[in-house]
Amino acid sequence: MAQPPQRQALTTILITGGGRGIGAATARLCAAAGHDVAFTYSAQHDAAQTLVAQIEALGRRAWAVQADVADPEAAQRVVDGIPAGFGPLAGLVNNAGITGPLGSFADTTIDTMRRVLDVNVLGTMAMSQCVLRRWLAEGTAGSIVNVSSIAATLGAAGEYVHYAASKAAVEGFTIGLAREVAAKGIRVNAVSPGTALTDIHAAAGEPGRPQRVAARIPMQRPAEAQEIAEAIAWLLSERASYVTGTVLKVAGGL
Repeated sequence: MAQPPQRQALTTILITGGGRGIGAATARLCAAAGHDVAFTYSAQHDAAQTLVAQIEALGRRAWAVQADVADPEAAQRVVDGIPAGFGPLAGLVNNAGITGPLGSFADTTIDTMRRVLDVNVLGTMAMSQCVLRRWLAEGTAGSIVNVSSIAATLGAAGEYVHYAASKAAVEGFTIGLAREVAAKGIRVNAVSPGTALTDIHAAAGEPGRPQRVAARIPMQRPAEAQEIAEAIAWLLSERASYVTGTVLKVAGGL
């Protein structure tokens, strides 16, 4: 089947960790809404290329770049590398994140803690700073959505306290930056997902964790990635034009 012709995009949305899960679901929603999509991925080349094809099938441009957001130089390289011909950059989703292995805090290594903070906190800050500098230099508005976790408020005791702490830092960063740049027409928000059916649990060492913890969730089930992505897409959009400095829980009642 022939792909639909590419049409002029409204804008470009940049998504970190966009190759799968919540990031990929967000990318498809943004493309369906008329945006070009640039996204980073860590290692899953085949999944990234599949997503590129899905976005292009919607008539949008897609650009996938392998990048480690913990690399201090990665943010500028990614932002500067968005291809010419894409719509103007108007949205950033800081979705890339890791938990490290499940376990007690007493058994968590300093290397794990450092890596989680580098990816989840400094990676989010560095990418936000590069995008923010571009918008301020251009005098344009934009929207940043940071992906947090309900762990930021629940603490994740016995599982990954260090990860919960990193996401609490993301939420504090979100609120402070939002207030700093609101008068410039730049909105900054966060989505705080509950347990979702994504690969992050397998990476932490327990693929079946969503089913194990489902009984703790008032809605008695984990989220689909699409359900989280819908909230992110809304915060990016003009439908949320008066929303900034907000952490939106999408956690089934937690």
